[in-house]
Amino acid sequence: MTSPTELEVEWRELRTTTAAMFVMILLVAFESLAVTTAMPTVATVLDGAHLYQLAFAGAIAAGIVGMVVGGAWCDRSGPRTPLTLACAAFAAGLAVAALAPSMEVLVAGRLLQGLGGGAINVCLYVIVGRLYPGSLHPRIFAAFSAAWVLPSIVGPLVAGIVTEHASWRWVFGGAALLAVPVWFALQPGLREVREIAGAADPRARRRLARAVTVSLAMLGLGLSAQLSAPWSWLVAVGCLALTLVAVRGLLPAGVLRAAHGLPAVITVRAFVNGAFFGAQVYIPYLLTERYGLSATAAGVGLTTAALTWSGAAWVQGRLGARLTHRLAVQVGTVIVATAIALVLAALLVLDGPVPVVVAWTCAGAGMGLTFARLSVLTLHYSEPGNQGANTSALSIADSFGSSGTIAITGLVFAAFTATRAPFAACLAVTLTLGLVAVVLSGRVASAPAPRAGAET
Repeated sequence: MTSPTELEVEWRELRTTTAAMFVMILLVAFESLAVTTAMPTVATVLDGAHLYQLAFAGAIAAGIVGMVVGGAWCDRSGPRTPLTLACAAFAAGLAVAALAPSMEVLVAGRLLQGLGGGAINVCLYVIVGRLYPGSLHPRIFAAFSAAWVLPSIVGPLVAGIVTEHASWRWVFGGAALLAVPVWFALQPGLREVREIAGAADPRARRRLARAVTVSLAMLGLGLSAQLSAPWSWLVAVGCLALTLVAVRGLLPAGVLRAAHGLPAVITVRAFVNGAFFGAQVYIPYLLTERYGLSATAAGVGLTTAALTWSGAAWVQGRLGARLTHRLAVQVGTVIVATAIALVLAALLVLDGPVPVVVAWTCAGAGMGLTFARLSVLTLHYSEPGNQGANTSALSIADSFGSSGTIAITGLVFAAFTATRAPFAACLAVTLTLGLVAVVLSGRVASAPAPRAGAET
């Protein structure tokens, strides 16, 4: 067993690689989350309001394809080449967006950026699995979690300042330029990564076709809210059904029934992601619409949640093995579900903004505990030959859980607007998802492997 002193030495030796991976994820997260501040200006300047939503949904959809391709490539020949090409695609997509003469070209750049960003996440997970000892995984994934959360805290402000005082084009172009030195900083660590050649996956083409199908279906699901009833519901149900059918081939066996071990890890990740982000979309809206807070004041609830997310992720990383994976996930999911229930109670009974902000601050802490440990567990249940496939499955669960829930709550919100209870209806949906995550959280511990050929 590696001693604490030896672990600290290894951690220091890998600090350059860790910092480079942190910044790379920060850039991917910034372009996923923070560009919302710049996009209204972009749509106005490029006369592209009709493609506004596609600029976001398209990047998410393309990311799923990138996850699958990147995962399969990593398992086949190691992460070096796919990470290099993923970074190139990410930077090229940002450059296209920065130089776009029209909204159509900008959307094309966003698709390329999303493709590269999705593959980058998977490749970096594989690097962690092959380069870092298991005892350091909670710490590194705490850093990854912070890298995803930080843009939600300061990213919109930075993007707004750049857009206002320079140009919206630098929101994309600046990130593209930063990606180049970060890629070079990764090279020493990449040379130390064990290259384990695996057998060619005969299902690769089928998985790619499924990934494209899932991407298109999720894109349709996201756009369904723009249609009038009953077409919005018909399209949403059809896209959701198509997604569930196609996604089976991209996930480990047993995910749809939350079998013990890795399948439950991925299932819980989808449900807790859906619960948290499905509710978070409506927190600022609730605070401004129901309680009359300014947009800045309403953003405090999201900021405090982001801070507690980072704090809880750091704490679980420092605790390491002293906090078991199962307990961290169980406690984290309970906190998230309880926080959503408290927001709902505040809306229906207490009727004040302070309980909402306090509850959502607690929700961030729950995600900080849960998110990082589910990433650790994914690598724990993986072998070098399937780390890419498993981490891509986890990333797909993230995308499917959050974007699918946001699309569904959008339909629910529209349907309940006339009843004067749209926020309560959406929170009820997300609370249900959170409770499912709580019920399934105990299954993340391993059990005997399912029979070969078992159904997903």
